[in-house]
Parts: sequence; structure tokens; C-alpha cells
Amino acid sequence: LSLKFGDIGNLKGLVIRFLLTTSYYQLSVQNWFSLHRLQLLYNHSIQATFNATRIYAPSSYSYHCEHVSSLQRYDALLIPSSANDLSKLWEVTFIDFQIQGFNIQEGHFAYAKDCASFFSPAILMGMVMSLILLLVLAYALHMLIHLKSLDRHYECKASPAYFAQMKDNDMGDEKEPLRSSGSESYELRNQQFYKIYI
Repeated sequence: LSLKFGDIGNLKGLVIRFLLTTSYYQLSVQNWFSLHRLQLLYNHSIQATFNATRIYAPSSYSYHCEHVSSLQRYDALLIPSSANDLSKLWEVTFIDFQIQGFNIQEGHFAYAKDCASFFSPAILMGMVMSLILLLVLAYALHMLIHLKSLDRHYECKASPAYFAQMKDNDMGDEKEPLRSSGSESYELRNQQFYKIYI
């Protein structure tokens, strides 16, 4: 797959060539394509060659990545093929890169397999937070299970107030004067009442 820039400023005669291969994998029971090599041609001569790593997808899919680059800060998916050639003099970076070499229908990309790793920083942070929340929940359940009843602290309650009923010696008298210093008191003798002081 070749991208020819034509006569655009300083890019006159520049061609970027993508060498794609396809293979059948029995484990996935389908064909996969991979970008094997990238070549930079200028005036019909190869200027630089980069080996591509980890750029692959099922043949019925396309491949997408935010950055495909030879620079380390972008994870360097393009590696110079040799230390002796001119590849080290070139820095290649594709932004919002998407490629599909086979099974193209109606000139549109198929569903894209993204290069983002499953363990991205955001996913790892989410997993760590989930683990912390699970630990807190497990500790709370442990404390609830081993919580002891507080009923035993209330077993020794004070006995309720008891007012003994007085025996009627004289049913005819409803009240009997009591002698006290300075005040006159009467005590009701009926069984339905308790002591009342006036």
C-alpha cells in the first residue's frame, strides 16, 4: 500500500510504502493482517526502512491507533530495520493512524481494532479504586458479623417501683388521720388507691 505525495512543496517525489502481510491463525479461526514494514522512498530510492511491531488486526477489521511513531515517547511501534542505514536520521509519526489492507467494502474502513492496551492507566486506576472499595466493604461486613449483642448490659435493670397494697383493718373508714409535725395528713384505706399525702 503506497501513499504518493506528488508535487507538494518539499515532499515532491516522496512515497510512503506499507508492506502488509496476511496469515491464517487456527486458534482464532480467521485471517489476520499485519503491517510488516514501512519504507520511505524519495526520488524512487529507498531512504529509510522501519520494521513495524504490534500493528495487526483481523482481515475483516481495520487497525487504528492514536500515534504510530518511531519516537520513544509514542511507544515506538516503528523500529529502524538496521543500525547502519539512514533510518535513524528519520523521525516518522502518524497521528490518528488507521489502516486496512484487505476486505475493503464501499471505500470505508471496517470496525477498528484499537491499539490501546487493556491495562491503560485509567483502567488500572479504576481497578485499584474498586479493590479499595471491596476491602472497605469486606471490613464492614466482618465488623457487622462479629458485632456482639448489647442486651446483656441491660439484664440487671432496676426493679419497677412497687407499691404494696395496704390491708384494710377497718372497712368503714375511708381515711385515717396521720400524725406529723406541723401538717395534717390522711391515708386512704381503699384497696384501689395508693398512698396520697395532702
